[in-house]
Amino acid sequence: MNGTAARLVRFSAGLLGVVTVGWILTGHAAKPVLQGIPTDWSHRHLIFSQPSTPELAARVEADPRYWQQWARRNMVRVLSTEDESGALPAIPERSAIAQAGKGHGDWAESMGSGASSGADNYPAKYSPQPGVATCGTATLPDYIVFNTGLLGSSTQASIVGYDNLYSGCSGIVPTVFWAFNTGGQVLTSPVISGDGMQVAFVQTNGGFGTLVLLKWAAGGTIGAPVTLTAVSHSAYRTCTAPCMTQIFLQTGLGTQVDDTTSSVFPDFTHDTIWVGGALGYLHKITGVFRGTPTEVLSGGFPALVNTGNALSSPVYDYVSGNVFVGDYGGFLYRVVGSTGAVTKSAQIDHGTGLVAGPIVDSTAGKVYAFSSDDNSTNCVGGTPCAAVYIFTTTFTSGTAGSETAVGSSQVAPPNPNPLYEGDFDSTYEASVNATGNLYVCGNTSGPPVLYQVPITGGVLGTAVPGPVLSNATTTGCSPVTDISNPNATGGTNEWIYAGVQTSGRGNSCGTGGCVMNFSVKQWQPSTAYAIGQEVLDTNFQIQVVRTAGTSRTAAQGHPAWSTTIDASTTDATVRWTDQGPHLASHPAWQASHAYTVNTEIMDINGNVEVVTTAGTSRTAAQGHPNWSTAVNGATTDATVRWRNVGALATASIAAAGGSSGISIDNTVGSGTLAGASQVYFSTQSNQTCGTTGTGGCAVQASQSALQ
Repeated sequence: MNGTAARLVRFSAGLLGVVTVGWILTGHAAKPVLQGIPTDWSHRHLIFSQPSTPELAARVEADPRYWQQWARRNMVRVLSTEDESGALPAIPERSAIAQAGKGHGDWAESMGSGASSGADNYPAKYSPQPGVATCGTATLPDYIVFNTGLLGSSTQASIVGYDNLYSGCSGIVPTVFWAFNTGGQVLTSPVISGDGMQVAFVQTNGGFGTLVLLKWAAGGTIGAPVTLTAVSHSAYRTCTAPCMTQIFLQTGLGTQVDDTTSSVFPDFTHDTIWVGGALGYLHKITGVFRGTPTEVLSGGFPALVNTGNALSSPVYDYVSGNVFVGDYGGFLYRVVGSTGAVTKSAQIDHGTGLVAGPIVDSTAGKVYAFSSDDNSTNCVGGTPCAAVYIFTTTFTSGTAGSETAVGSSQVAPPNPNPLYEGDFDSTYEASVNATGNLYVCGNTSGPPVLYQVPITGGVLGTAVPGPVLSNATTTGCSPVTDISNPNATGGTNEWIYAGVQTSGRGNSCGTGGCVMNFSVKQWQPSTAYAIGQEVLDTNFQIQVVRTAGTSRTAAQGHPAWSTTIDASTTDATVRWTDQGPHLASHPAWQASHAYTVNTEIMDINGNVEVVTTAGTSRTAAQGHPNWSTAVNGATTDATVRWRNVGALATASIAAAGGSSGISIDNTVGSGTLAGASQVYFSTQSNQTCGTTGTGGCAVQASQSALQ
């Protein structure tokens, strides 16, 4: 395709984006129905790089998920008129996970003792109007749904929704919107319907799994939830909220089966839910949000994809018509959505199995899978590797795909830690040929390490190791979440989030579980850069602008980045200084301490300072030196001389036992509702949850630097 045609495709896609998001808002029938933006685990597993031809654009744009992704990445959110009032405090957005690298949750709510959404599960968020941040006073507010992981009872909710989420909302922030005892234990991720009025999830009770479809209404608390009794499938569509129905998952022979490992995947177009089970069956349930809920028990369904290994979460690809699912035996499967025909890969995981669902790039026709142990001898000391695999959406039987290593695994028991899914950066999603970066937390046999996996034209490159996230040698890591904010001061900013279960290296985490975020804003060609702006270079190091200017052209490509701390890189008229490798934390300044050249600390202003002249620092009685706040500015500290190499590019927050998967929220422009840019997760162990007691916490934290 020539340049003019390519630009036309991108322009058409953008224009259609505006039109289609309007359709999401206003509906498509004679009576318009408000359609908002659900964000749940499934939206990070079916993604879309940009289509390169009009024909491909037409195919991917037929899936509403394409436009949901477009809205999350591109729409500026503003304050709802329902929330505008002189009583709202005019406070700035809180920089969350961290002022000077020390974080705090904006709120933390106890969901009960022992509650947790689970290591690879995600809360589900609903925003009724793209472009609007809505408080609890609205008829349909923004809300977030957590599974508690506990067996529901009259004194314990199994699932809970919170509204009035933002610090700029009046009243109690947050508020329990609704809380239900659904009669089971929800151990996988919930999802939300397109209109926001229904929630779906699988629960287990007595060894049997059921798909629950729930119409919510306000009411209940964590300790005194509303107890729901299931109505028949035929009565569900007209039942008065709150109400629910349940579909018992079963084999083709009518035997009920369990599910504790596979989250439900909603196909909004066909009103179908896909979910796996404990005995290797893939279930297809139709009529879930708009019709009569029914499990398909003919025409190849439920599809027996293996002979007894539990399945992880499935992903349905509208373009290919296939469902992709992994199992705990280490195989990836392609299941034809219309017939149930199964294609099995080679075994690609010989450790914990494919516990994370695959990620499918529907546009590029690529499937990414995450293996804890590739059974090779290619890593340190001849050990196996943790690996990212890539397949096409038409892979054939026995295919092993191609892989890139993301750290070491181990040969002998116990099994390595699971390798959970990574996430793609905005460069990848904006590309027309599957080019960008995938970030994943690997090294499953030792301390978790964050890796950058470059991808060019749908081909995996060699992974670049980044920061070590924990001091523990055998601790698990969470999935990785990427957040790109197009509305940040100075242009698009981007962060990746990951959590570890113990001994997190973040400044705020001590010896416990920890959630950390890292700036991963990419260098851009022909861009005007101001002093102090930061990018992540191709060596996983932070480069900071010390002389403002305009960067090299795309034809010239990246500058040859210096890899020496405090060294300079010339980039056309921009001059950069190397802050050094991305690290989870920097030590604080110490009094009467002998410092050597190139040692780095974090000063009291949240900037990184590097030693340029060795010596001994001031005494405790003298206190901190008067730190320069200017990039490249010098500070004299007794016989030590320091240079400012820019603001800290990472932050952290303590999370007992680590975190669940981390869900994204809004990307807002300046002047919008305070606190309306958030991430959400649950802790995996008990801790003090604000003023609501001790337990597993539902946590909200502001996205760093989004104000």
